[in-house]
Amino acid sequence: MTGKTLKIKAAKRLQRKRRIRSKISGCATLPRISVFRSNRFISAQAINDEQGTTLAAVHSKTLGLKANMEDAAKAGAVFAQTLKDAGINEVTFDRNGFLYHGVIKAFAEALRANEIKF
Repeated sequence: MTGKTLKIKAAKRLQRKRRIRSKISGCATLPRISVFRSNRFISAQAINDEQGTTLAAVHSKTLGLKANMEDAAKAGAVFAQTLKDAGINEVTFDRNGFLYHGVIKAFAEALRANEIKF
């Protein structure tokens, strides 16, 4: 890809991100799960937007995982257990401008499979 194409793709993701964030917000009882995917890793955090605090977080690098679908499902299962330990069973999912397929979808479905509702 050329530099111009990458700039357009990044701009479109930021546009989607702003559109999504204008509609959703997290609180102590219903935190926002923000997911970030890079080419190598995936990370997620549960955020209370009212206080601006992170309630729980996971990063695939600390777990020794990569950003593929199998490892995203494993990271989702670990994050679901972390959320349960923090007493969180219901969340709002923020895909952070990424399209809902592949790694992001695998992560979200792993959360749902481990009884986290959103």
